[in-house]
Amino acid sequence: MAHFIDRRANSKGKSTVNRQRFIRRYKQQIKKAVSDAISKRSVTDVESGESINIPTRDIKEPIFHTGKGGITDRVHPGNDQFSQGDRIKRPLSGQGKGGGEGEASDSGEGEDEFVFQISKDEYLDLLFEDLALPNLKKTQLDKLVEYKTYRSGFKSDGVPSNLDIVRSLRGSMARRIALTGDKRAKLKELQEKLEELKSDKHDHELEIRELEAEIAELKARIAKVPFLDTIDLRFRNFEKRPLPTSKAVMFCLMDVSGSMDQATKDMAKRFYILLYLFLTRTYKNVEVVYIRHHTQAKEVDEQEFFYSQETGGTIVSSALKLMDEIVTARFPPGEWNIYAAQASDGDNWADDSPQCSALLQSKLLPLVRYYAYIEITQRQHQSLWREYYKLAELNDNFAMKHIRSVEDIYPIFRELFKKQAA
Repeated sequence: MAHFIDRRANSKGKSTVNRQRFIRRYKQQIKKAVSDAISKRSVTDVESGESINIPTRDIKEPIFHTGKGGITDRVHPGNDQFSQGDRIKRPLSGQGKGGGEGEASDSGEGEDEFVFQISKDEYLDLLFEDLALPNLKKTQLDKLVEYKTYRSGFKSDGVPSNLDIVRSLRGSMARRIALTGDKRAKLKELQEKLEELKSDKHDHELEIRELEAEIAELKARIAKVPFLDTIDLRFRNFEKRPLPTSKAVMFCLMDVSGSMDQATKDMAKRFYILLYLFLTRTYKNVEVVYIRHHTQAKEVDEQEFFYSQETGGTIVSSALKLMDEIVTARFPPGEWNIYAAQASDGDNWADDSPQCSALLQSKLLPLVRYYAYIEITQRQHQSLWREYYKLAELNDNFAMKHIRSVEDIYPIFRELFKKQAA
C-alpha cells in the first residue's frame, strides 16, 4: 500500500473552507469532545478555545488498495547486503522499529488520537448549538409594535417644517454654477474685450455695439437661471423603526451559605458562567440580575456575584422575596420575558422551605416564562427539594435538576435550555 502526502501550501482561503468542511463532517465527534473538555476547565477559562482529541478510528476514510495474494517482485535501490531468498534475522531487543522506553504490555493495540484545535467562536458555537430560552415571546405576539423615530438622511420632498436651509442653498449654488459657469466665463472675456476697445484711440463704434448687445444677451440668459429651484430643496428625512418587544431578563439566584463548600460553589459558578455566555452570545438585549443569599439576600454586580467570599446561614425565601420586589419595581411582566435560575445545595431552614414553595406558586411562577432549579449535592435530598418537586408536578414552566459532579453540569444545562420544537 502506498501513501501520498501533499505538502503543497494551501491557496488563499482554502484552509478556512477545508476547516469548516471538517467541522461539519465530524460534528458529532467534535461536540462530544467539547462536552468532555468543558468539565476539565477551570471556572475562569470557559470562554477560550480548545484543543480536542478525536479517536483516529472515527476519521478514517475508505481507501482503494490491491488485494492480498500473488507474487510481486520489487527492486529496492541501495541493497548491498541481501539477495533473493535470504532469511532476515529478527532485530534484537531495543533495535530497529518499535524500540522505545517504558514497560511493554502483553495485550491490546491502539493508535494515536487526532488533535484538533478550535477557536473561541467555534467552541462557543458548538457549546450552545440548539439551545434557546424556553417560551420566549409566548405572549408578545398580541402586543402592538412600538416605533421610534430616527434621522435618516435627506430627501427632495417633505413638509416645510423639515426644510434644511443650508443643504438647499448648497444645492442651489451647485446647480447655478453648473448651468451658468461657461456663460460667466464668456461674459468676463467679452467685458475685458469691450474695455480694450473703449480705451483704444481708434474708432470701434460698430464693434462696441455688437459686444454690448452680446453681453446684454448673456446677462439675460444668466438671469433666467432661478436663484432657488424646487430641485434644490432638501428636507430632513425621518424613519420609524420598530422597537424590540421581546425584552428578557434572567435572574440568577445563588446560595452562598456556610453549607455550600468551595467545590459546590465552584460547580454553581460553572453553571452560571455557562448561562451568562449563552445569554450574551445568543441574545443581544438580555438583562441579567444577580442575587446572592444566605440568611439575607442582596442584589450584586457580576464581579461580586462570582468572587465575593461572604457567607452565613441559610434562608432561601430571602432571595425569592428580593426577586419579587425587583420584578415589581423594574420589570413589568407585560413588557418583559422573565426567567430565573436558582442554584443551591438544598440545605435550608426547615420552616422556610414551605414558605419558598408558597412564594413561587403564588407570586413568581405566574410571572416568569421559565424557572430552573439545580441542586448541587451528593447527599440525600432535603425539605427544599421535596417542596420544589410538588411545584414541578403542577407547573410546566418549573424545572429542577440534580447535579452530583462537574461532569453533570453541561449535560444538565443542555437539558434545561434545549430548543423546543416549533
